[in-house]
Amino acid sequence: MTFEVRIPTLGESVTEGVIVRWAKQDGEAVKPDDVLLELETDKASMELPAERAGVLHIVKPAGEKVVVGELVARIDEDGGARAAASAAAKPPAAAPEPASAAPKPPPAAPEPAPAASAPKPAPAAPAPHLAPAEAEAAPAAARAVGPLSPAVRRLLAEHDLDPTLVPASGKGGRLTKEDVLAYLERSARPVRIEVPAAPKPSAALVEGEERVPMSPIRRRIAERLVQAQRTAAILTTFNEIDMSEVIALRAEHKERFQKQHGIGLGFMSFFARACIAAVRDIPVVNAEIRGDDIIYRKFVHLGVAVGTERGLVVPVLHHAERMSFADIEREIARLAGLARDGKLKLDDLAGGTFTISNGGVYGSLLSTPILNPPQSAILGMHKIEKRPVVVEDQIVVRPMMYVAVSYDHRLVDGEQAVTFLVRVKERLEDPERLLLDV
Repeated sequence: MTFEVRIPTLGESVTEGVIVRWAKQDGEAVKPDDVLLELETDKASMELPAERAGVLHIVKPAGEKVVVGELVARIDEDGGARAAASAAAKPPAAAPEPASAAPKPPPAAPEPAPAASAPKPAPAAPAPHLAPAEAEAAPAAARAVGPLSPAVRRLLAEHDLDPTLVPASGKGGRLTKEDVLAYLERSARPVRIEVPAAPKPSAALVEGEERVPMSPIRRRIAERLVQAQRTAAILTTFNEIDMSEVIALRAEHKERFQKQHGIGLGFMSFFARACIAAVRDIPVVNAEIRGDDIIYRKFVHLGVAVGTERGLVVPVLHHAERMSFADIEREIARLAGLARDGKLKLDDLAGGTFTISNGGVYGSLLSTPILNPPQSAILGMHKIEKRPVVVEDQIVVRPMMYVAVSYDHRLVDGEQAVTFLVRVKERLEDPERLLLDV
């Protein structure tokens, strides 16, 4: 019995992906839950497990673009049973005889062949469509035929060929399109081949250039950024935060926090809590335009931008308003690890209502973050740098951070965006308010 491996439903708005690699080889035995392949979509990478045990026969190679529901492999369930039965049926190797055993008598000499030999049968007529040089080898080439691809079946039907007579070079003795074409060429028969027109390159490469296809994730990033610029009225407001109190509080309690909760205390949890508190004051920042309506939310699904080798992804802390400092730190660490390993699930990326992006980890002093549609606002964090500032008419040196909020001006007014950012600033410069939730 053969089980078909097809691309499952990948989530909302995701219809296709690319097979990055096959974890199992063609013809290899697999068990249920063995990872068969790694699939990359425009939102995340995921692993597809085997649902049945048997022998794997790959239909779509690595690098191929596939859509939801498309057949990518077959699992021969009977093949696995036959392999196991064959291994069990092999007789055990004969044990060596002891040295004291009597020697076996020599085998009897073969009887001489009779003087008169039977007449040789007449040579068989050459098989149809075979070149003369292959005619004699045709009986030896006949073999059992495995599954044939649509292209191979079409060529065989068009040229009335017996597939058992065509030498096969594919994996596991599989007959390929190239095998059939080569056979026809050797047989000097006309072949109808449709050659698709090669795509014209956008520009000729010069020395020192390399053309690399964009990954699905990178294409999706490009599409969403252009979409945000095209559909939203993006405006950015800036402020600066004196990080002295947060740094002092973190330094005082980070060791105890680590021992108590098993996770380090970073700056991101302070900013997450400050934004969640500010959203309660200015809920439109956490809202969304949907058609002609405005959708207000009483929860915060907080997106945290994470840089990976494949590009920027934004995993989501669902119901971040319910999380403590330790919960936020643990969830950020978990999601960031999955993102860097390429193992985020679609649920980890879905449903964000507000995003925080930290360019400061790369040394950015100031930038304007771009919205993550359909969200209406995003906070940009930056590098903490000591600068001279005036405090109570005195010039002092303080650790300062520039922060930015980009927002959709169709929904959020400038006053609301500025007030939101001021509320974030106030709570971070007086972090006891975060702990007391005031």
